[in-house]
Amino acid sequence: MKNKSLWIWIGIIAVLVLFFASGYNKMVKMDEAVKSQWAQVENVYQRRADLIPNLVNTVKGYADFEKSTLTQVIEARAKATSVQINANKLDPQSLQKFQAAQDQLSSALSRLMVVVERYPELKANQNFLELQAQLEGTENRIAVERRKFNEETRKYNTYIKRFPQVLYARIFGFGEKGYFKATEGAEKAPEVKF
Repeated sequence: MKNKSLWIWIGIIAVLVLFFASGYNKMVKMDEAVKSQWAQVENVYQRRADLIPNLVNTVKGYADFEKSTLTQVIEARAKATSVQINANKLDPQSLQKFQAAQDQLSSALSRLMVVVERYPELKANQNFLELQAQLEGTENRIAVERRKFNEETRKYNTYIKRFPQVLYARIFGFGEKGYFKATEGAEKAPEVKF
């Protein structure tokens, strides 16, 4: 009788260990998926940062171009590329800091494109047109990769908050990840004046 109850307890413990191991392994897999998607986000932001010097140099060729606008773009790029996030620390505060720097760069690039409208010879320059098309494509890639990152993050955050994972996720170091959020005021349509 003692042997039978011992085997029952061993069986129960083995099932529990397998259950928790399975949950742990799934958290590891989901955490790695979030990190992998973060690497893709960084990749497309780096692509944009790499295009900017070429764009600035092309625009610089037009002597009467507003130097302050170019300076703002260069400074925003420097700031955006200096903000680095460790993939193991994708918390909301870190992402907010990263996003703020990227938003400043986006804003500076938008101002550059508005100013470019006043220079028809620049708008007709083939190098500028190609760089502008590449930049537009990169902005689309950024939006896609950010959406994918948020989706992986949502899956991960949902999983670690569900029962029974919530009981042991933090013990093993699996904390909530941050999301990319819309820039404040993005819900309002821009005002277009002619």
